[in-house]
Amino acid sequence: MKSSSGKIFATITLTAAALTAVIWLTAGNLAGRFDVVNEKYFTFFYPWQTRNPATMAYVTAWVGYAIHNILVWGILIASQRSKPSYEGGFRWYNWAMLTVNGLFYVLHLLQTQIWYDGLAIAVPEVTSQASVILMLVMIIILESPRRGLVFGKKVKFHKRFFQLVRTYHGYLFSWGIIYTFWYHPMENTVSHLAGFFYMFLLLAQSVLIFNRAHRNKYWTFFLEAIVLVHGTLVAIYQGNGLWPMFAFGFGAMIVLTQMYGIGLNTWQRRALAVTFLIGVSLFYGLSGNLQGLNEVIRIPAIEYLAVGALYLLFLAGNGLYTLLQRPAAVQAEKTV
Repeated sequence: MKSSSGKIFATITLTAAALTAVIWLTAGNLAGRFDVVNEKYFTFFYPWQTRNPATMAYVTAWVGYAIHNILVWGILIASQRSKPSYEGGFRWYNWAMLTVNGLFYVLHLLQTQIWYDGLAIAVPEVTSQASVILMLVMIIILESPRRGLVFGKKVKFHKRFFQLVRTYHGYLFSWGIIYTFWYHPMENTVSHLAGFFYMFLLLAQSVLIFNRAHRNKYWTFFLEAIVLVHGTLVAIYQGNGLWPMFAFGFGAMIVLTQMYGIGLNTWQRRALAVTFLIGVSLFYGLSGNLQGLNEVIRIPAIEYLAVGALYLLFLAGNGLYTLLQRPAAVQAEKTV
């Protein structure tokens, strides 16, 4: 990692920690002021919402989310139209992204303090979780030409499919991050703080568009792999007994796919894989929960199946498009 990139990533990490600390400090003001449910009634019910949300909570959460998303998409469109190369310095769109994300951080902080509720009062928790999963799946596709799909083995996707993913992934990623950002109130539980810290790192990646640091393989690996820590911490805090699924499931993704993108040699990859297998064997063996071994493959199965489903969906759409275009092409040939 070059020293300039290292400074950028260190600054991002420290800034994300500082922004998270502000949430931790200010969330103390929320206690006793709002009648928060704080109880999970059923699966995908989000407990951190008030029992009787104010109308302005709906309005401010959705308007804040919508304007934040629209402005970020506008910057993405304008930056892509200028067809810039990847450089080391910050240009207008980097500063614009930084300004917009910083402004809406302050607005969401104020919105939480005044009305508390985020988008969670209107949509189920699964939508927020699905947006993050979809982002992780798209990263697998986006990185596949460089590191392969599984065990470094490359899959030859249709050229148009990869072009679509490469061109429009920023719009999907920014939507998922911003949607999740506005879904949650800025509370100071362990899961909230870990989640916001992770979101700030991802928002920083959008700030780095067309900057060389945006494609740094160690940085992108870190952003992708740190979901292991976040998911495990949230599961432990919620006490639902699912933390091994997140810890070992996302750990399996590192061994199966992600470690092939950071330049490890064969022996380093083997050592990491063996260490992972030993850890899995010891945990499930010593805990006497061998039937729980299926937890290890749940997340990889979901992500790889989602990759396949998206590709099949593309092939179907592309095939239909080609079929509809054929009569027009035949007619054009006749007129010539």
